[in-house]
Amino acid sequence: MAGKSQSTVKNYARCLAHIALHFKCCPTELDEEQILDHLHYLKNQHKTPSESFFKHSVYGLRTLYKLYEIKEKYISLPQIERPKKLPIVLSQKEIKTLISTAKLLKHKLILALLYDCGLRRFELLNIQLQDLDFDRKMLHIRQGKGRKDRYVPLGNLTIKGLKTYLYAENPVKWLFNSTTTDGIPCQYAASGVQWVIRQMRKKSGISKPFTAHTLRHSYATHLLEMGLDIVSLKNLLGHSCIETTMIYLQISQLSEKKAFSPLDKIYNYTIPN
Repeated sequence: MAGKSQSTVKNYARCLAHIALHFKCCPTELDEEQILDHLHYLKNQHKTPSESFFKHSVYGLRTLYKLYEIKEKYISLPQIERPKKLPIVLSQKEIKTLISTAKLLKHKLILALLYDCGLRRFELLNIQLQDLDFDRKMLHIRQGKGRKDRYVPLGNLTIKGLKTYLYAENPVKWLFNSTTTDGIPCQYAASGVQWVIRQMRKKSGISKPFTAHTLRHSYATHLLEMGLDIVSLKNLLGHSCIETTMIYLQISQLSEKKAFSPLDKIYNYTIPN
């Protein structure tokens, strides 16, 4: 069960144990009709097991049949439909409000980079000083989701803030540093980003329930609305397939344009001569 979290594996094991106790045999010994009847029974229970128990039962059986290479039973299992929810997106005005709410430059940059580069939270935390290329106005994202590298544009406004921050804070190795109890610089913690988002959400007065990932959704939506094409957006987001990116077409318009900084656009910012 490589790639599965410990809690997920425990849930699978618990569901498989429930099936084994119910039939008093290993689930691999059951025929397809027995399995489907039992899953139908679980699905129609109103109290327990819950819907998540049903899903974990299906996924647990799939994993078991895959391990034992029982292809015919794997195919017969029902498909679990994923909820088709559109992502929450902040408006351009709300992005400006959110960033202006932060008083510390470090906090402003955390928000700005999440939005202006469409970063996942762990990608933000993994930024090292060597990844910043101010001459080419690019950010090198190393080992993003799927262990893939990519480059994204750095906006002029973000570069200006980063230069001020680097001069004032003089971070070591990582762009955003924390310190250990011994006073040794270390990588900024995910909980620190969560705290910033939580505090700015309270102080900004924005009513939408948003997270750090909402800024990535907003980045993608605003770029499409500003004219970036869907293929370029797919590459900027680091998506493996275009279908994942297509969800943003449901909430934005499409036309062809060169990649640019959405933060510069909403502030109408250019580097002074």
